[in-house]
Amino acid sequence: MLKATVYVTIKKSVLDPQGVAVQGALHSMGFQEAESVRIGKYMELTLDTDNREEAGARLKEMCEKLLANTVIEDYRYELEA
Repeated sequence: MLKATVYVTIKKSVLDPQGVAVQGALHSMGFQEAESVRIGKYMELTLDTDNREEAGARLKEMCEKLLANTVIEDYRYELEA
């Protein structure tokens, strides 16, 4: 069994309205040092394999088909035993 951690973030070139809203809220609460905020997704998956190469290939497929919208989002993942 391998544990996969997937991080999905909006590409730098894409406007992040949710991040802008959170930044505005932080400023209104007195946290002026929050210069920019980007919102992303964090996922944990348990994969029923011990083959890291196979798991990486399957995980890439999962990200590109469902977990991330690769037109506007970037993703990265980590695998651990």
